Amino acid sequence: MLLRLVSPISALLSNSRSKFPAKCIHSKMGSESKSLVENKKSANYRLANISGFKTDLLEINSNEPKLHVLLIPGNPGVVSFYTEFLESLYELLGGTASVTGISHISQSKKDWESRRLFSLEEQIDHKISFIEQELQDVEVPIILVGHSIGSYISLEVIKRCHKKVTYCIGLYPFLAVNTASSTQTFIRRLAMFPALCTAASAIGALFGALPSELTGFLVKISVGKSWSSSAVEALCTHVQKYHTLRNVLYMAMTEFQTLPEKPDLEFITSKRSQIAFLFGLDDHWGPLQFYEEMKKQVPDASLDVEREGHTHAFSCTAAGSIWVAQHVSSLIRNHTQLAKSS
Repeated sequence: MLLRLVSPISALLSNSRSKFPAKCIHSKMGSESKSLVENKKSANYRLANISGFKTDLLEINSNEPKLHVLLIPGNPGVVSFYTEFLESLYELLGGTASVTGISHISQSKKDWESRRLFSLEEQIDHKISFIEQELQDVEVPIILVGHSIGSYISLEVIKRCHKKVTYCIGLYPFLAVNTASSTQTFIRRLAMFPALCTAASAIGALFGALPSELTGFLVKISVGKSWSSSAVEALCTHVQKYHTLRNVLYMAMTEFQTLPEKPDLEFITSKRSQIAFLFGLDDHWGPLQFYEEMKKQVPDASLDVEREGHTHAFSCTAAGSIWVAQHVSSLIRNHTQLAKSS
C-alpha cells in the first residue's frame, strides 16, 4: 500500500503493497455479511495520551467483556482504515469482547509531534506502553491482531509483555524482508534518502491540500471504487499530510534495517499454540514461500492462506474487512474453546 499512499498519482504509475480489485464476498457469507453491514455497532474515536504522545484510538467496549482484542495496524498506521474490520469483528464475537484499534505515533490528521520522526522500535515501545497504561487493570485475556508490520510488532510485544497477551493473530504478516521483491527494493532505496522522502512527502501533502472534492476524485480514480468511504476519508484526511508521509517512509526505512531475511521461526515454534497467521495468495510482504517454510518447520502451527481475492490492504474494502473479520473471529472462538478445555 505504501507507494500508492504517497500520492494518488503514484498509484497510477507503480505497483504497491497491494492491488485493489473489486471483489465480492464469498457466496456462503453473503447473508451474514449483509446483516453485519446493517447492524454493526459503531466504533468510537478517542484521542489518548500514551507516554506523552497523542494517539488515535478506535474503541467498541463490551458491557461484559470476556476478551479484549487490540488491533495493531500496518504502515501507514492510520487506525481509521480499519473501521469496518473492527466493527465487524465486534459483532461477530457477539459483543463478548471489547475491541480497540491503535494508531502509530504521528500518523494522524494533526501534527501533534511537530514533525518528529518515529522508528519501528519506538512504535513497538508505544504499543507496549499502551498495554501497560490503558490495559493494566484489564482482567480478561488480551488478544493481539496485527496487520502487515503490525504482525511483527505484535510478536515483539509478546516477547516483552507476554504475561498480558494470551493470543496473537498476524494478518498478511510482514515478518521478514523479501529480497526478491522489486517493490520492497524500490521503497527501501527511496526511504534511505531523506531528500527524496521530503520531496515525496511534500508532493503527497500538496494533493492533500487540494479541495476535498478534487482529492476524493483523484483517490477514486487511483484506487478504484472498491474502497470503502472510511478508507477514502482516511487517505485524504490523515495520510496525505506531510508529517504522516514522512513518518510512513521513516518507519519503512527502519523496518528494512530491523527485520531479518527470514521470520523468527524459533520464537514462533516456541509460541505456536498462541500464534496464528493468515497469508495472502499474491502478497510480496508475506510471500507464500514464508508460509511454506513455516508450515514445514512448524507443522502444527495455525496457518491459513486467504484465497478469496482480497488483498494485503483488505481493510480498505468492506468485503475484505468482513471476510477477514469472520476468519479472525473463528480463530478467536476456536482458541478460547481450546483454552477452556485444556
